[in-house]
Amino acid sequence: MFETSSANLIGGFVFGSIGFVAFIYGKRMNLWKIMLCGLALMIFPYFIADAVMLYAIGVFGTAALLFLRE
Repeated sequence: MFETSSANLIGGFVFGSIGFVAFIYGKRMNLWKIMLCGLALMIFPYFIADAVMLYAIGVFGTAALLFLRE
């Protein structure tokens, strides 16, 4: 079952918020790579229970946003 520690809640909120902003930006600018990366950042915290893994994937996904922009 999903572990509701404060680290998971904060990480989910932070990376979900970054993903939401990236999704909206990608949708408005018609950039599908950024839109899909934002969607992935919003969804993945629901499936990761380990806090260290959550932050590692989140940082990697956020860094991918920087490399995906044109």
